[in-house]
Amino acid sequence: MLRFVNMLFGGIYAGFLVAVFVIELTLRGFDASVYTQVQQVKHLRLNQLAIATLTPTLASGLLLVLLLRPLHTTGFVLTFMSLLCTAGALVITLRVNVPINADQMTWKVAAPPPNWAAIRDRWQLAHTIRTGLAVIGFCCQIPAALMAQAT
Repeated sequence: MLRFVNMLFGGIYAGFLVAVFVIELTLRGFDASVYTQVQQVKHLRLNQLAIATLTPTLASGLLLVLLLRPLHTTGFVLTFMSLLCTAGALVITLRVNVPINADQMTWKVAAPPPNWAAIRDRWQLAHTIRTGLAVIGFCCQIPAALMAQAT
């Protein structure tokens, strides 16, 4: 059951971040006002989705790591790597993305700050890294689950 929860929510979280990545790439072709408005709309609900998917992914991953034995198996290593990737995504989210999100919610759509593009670029770089970590973490979950099922 833990393995199922870990894969389900880890997959949803990674997929959600990939979708946001695609939206962000698209937004690079638009001006500051459009970017600001889309960010403000995104942050109204997507933060809740991130919490709802990341929390069970981390909790189930931690429990799996604590309960798996023996520790020297490939399944354990993959599960631990997945947990590290997910934790890394969380750290980036809390240190970079969340503060920028909060700041963007105060921006005026008609008059974003003059350095909006630099802020966007910093947010998008952090998002790209955390998306990569989430996808790698999810990809580690798949063979770990298959190995657990085979035993």
